[in-house]
Amino acid sequence: MPCWSRRKQHTANTSQSRVGDFYESNPYPPPVDDLENYRRRWGYHRRRAESHLFWPAETYRDDRSILVAGCGTAQAAHYALRWPNARVVGIDVSPTSLAFTEELKRKHSLENLEVCELPLERAADLGQTFEHVVCTGVLHHLSDPDAGLRALREVLAPNGAMHLMVYAPYGRAGIYMLQEYCRRLGVGWSDADIDDLAASLQALPAEHPIAPLLRKSPDFATKAGVADALLHPQDRAYSVPQLIEFLDRADLAFGRWIRQAPYLPWCGAIALSPHHAKLAALKAEEQYAALELFRGTIVRHSLVAYRRDSPSRALEFSGDEWLNYVPIRLPDTVIVRDRLPPGAAAVLINRNHTFTDLYLPINAPQERLLEALDGERRIADIGRAMADRDLSRAFFEQLWRWDQIVFSTSRNPDHQSPE
Repeated sequence: MPCWSRRKQHTANTSQSRVGDFYESNPYPPPVDDLENYRRRWGYHRRRAESHLFWPAETYRDDRSILVAGCGTAQAAHYALRWPNARVVGIDVSPTSLAFTEELKRKHSLENLEVCELPLERAADLGQTFEHVVCTGVLHHLSDPDAGLRALREVLAPNGAMHLMVYAPYGRAGIYMLQEYCRRLGVGWSDADIDDLAASLQALPAEHPIAPLLRKSPDFATKAGVADALLHPQDRAYSVPQLIEFLDRADLAFGRWIRQAPYLPWCGAIALSPHHAKLAALKAEEQYAALELFRGTIVRHSLVAYRRDSPSRALEFSGDEWLNYVPIRLPDTVIVRDRLPPGAAAVLINRNHTFTDLYLPINAPQERLLEALDGERRIADIGRAMADRDLSRAFFEQLWRWDQIVFSTSRNPDHQSPE
């Protein structure tokens, strides 16, 4: 009997939580019926870069076990498509969302995917451990997020990596104001209520704190997105210090931000400000907390976490080990050569960054080094033409901080692409 059917039978007589009821009425994200474009994006080079973002010290593998906790309508199917040799399990409390996932599984022949109707707090009921646990946009909706994160920690394999995303408070201030507004008016989840709410948003003052999100976020273009943002029955956010404490209570260690440049004092306009030296002197977690306050509009925190008892994945640039790192370009980075700042040969941009100050000018020697990156050679081999070793080290550390590259630090070479 398929896992989904078994769990559905097991939970059929239990009362649905308000969160479960909400997602039954408003499946989120909005369902999709075709993933072929997504499949085409995920070739060997993109998979390899993502693998080394989570496991820099391990040889590339594409056959890991993956749990997508709170998979919604399509996320587990996305993972099964992008990692066709992996074993993927998706769990969720919404039968409607899982039915959409089952249809995607059928349509795209995702034999490596299994879905279960199961709250993530009971992930141990699966009787499995996973090398990769993905939980994005879910923990902040639980009545007891600590219990949820501890449950995921229980099923994380010793060498495992966790991808978490939780809401951040300051960039969502306008959302929380509108949530309270909707509660005061008794706005419900019906289609008519959501339509009226969407129409009423058009009358908001241009200076309202939610206005930037209304302009930029694709969520507000759909009914499900409007409902998820403004009408969700359970929602909290974590500042950086609260997030670090959250991980600590679950016996997890912070690894890195998925996109780290916004949190670092070496990146963006803050690097040229009088406060740069003060920020750079802080411990890493204090830097992150200060930059969250300085930037002010971060709406979510996406991060990598590991078991506290697992080996450290920290990258070191102070000794000589960095010379053996293999730099790998991230697939969403681009080189711009138009309208350059004075002295720049090119500007590097990660298209996933949302802050407009996060562009990295490079000079001609640095551009030559960048062009020599093939994903196979060590820094020691790439940088031989650069006379100044300290400049070479600073440049590769800079590329890493700005989310332009990840590193393979294993002494064993990755296997070559079969594609």
